[in-house]
Amino acid sequence: MARNKGDGRVPLEAPLAPVAERVAHLNRRYKHHSATAVLERALSDPQVGRVAMVSSFGAESVALLHLVAVIDRTTPVLFIDTMMLFPETLEYQREVAEKLGLTDLRIIRARAVDLATHDRDNTLHTRDTDACCDLRKTQPLENALDGFDAWITGRKRFQSGTRAALDFFEADGDTRLKINPLAHWAPGDVQDYMINNRLPRHPLVARGYPSIGCAPCTSPVKPGEDPRSGRWRGEQKEECGIHIVDGKFVRGPLKEGNVA
Repeated sequence: MARNKGDGRVPLEAPLAPVAERVAHLNRRYKHHSATAVLERALSDPQVGRVAMVSSFGAESVALLHLVAVIDRTTPVLFIDTMMLFPETLEYQREVAEKLGLTDLRIIRARAVDLATHDRDNTLHTRDTDACCDLRKTQPLENALDGFDAWITGRKRFQSGTRAALDFFEADGDTRLKINPLAHWAPGDVQDYMINNRLPRHPLVARGYPSIGCAPCTSPVKPGEDPRSGRWRGEQKEECGIHIVDGKFVRGPLKEGNVA
């Protein structure tokens, strides 16, 4: 079934099985597929529906962005501008979007009234990083995803303990799917893909930032450290909260046995 170019829309199959059942079915169906095949078919699978990609335009984002652009550059791409990002990230976002010819890039920001109410002086991150992430990332993304049945992420198993058992498809609450085409890629796969396709690198990677978030909460990573150890350093926090595991928003490390 062809998707309607420009809006990520594929009519959902009817009657529609619950999200958990569809996730299990899709993971069985695409178990032995490559990242490209998973992504290409997910964009036209009636069990997946209307799809958007969510990208941070971070250290490794360009690999998946390139894959999406090759398959269909009209796929909606949602970029969350927390208004606390590194200037280098904003410039990189513009460079990559232009190079790949993305035609439906949507810049997502928190509403001005919400910022004025909850973070008037831009210091919420110094008092409560979870609340800041919720205000500037989780809530704006949830609003932006309204109308979509699934979203594409660039998460990979090797990135952290909270992602160690990641699969191609997972439930995003009871109403949406998440698609993780690169779930099984190793660090070398990402680098090889970027080299082979001559893709531009985020300028902060060369300065010791293998995972890049907001400027106040991201620090360089030492050799041998977990790639995400520079995010919210010194806190029991590994995720910003936009991902749901076992029905809960994930921010801190998961206990052993609870990684989904």
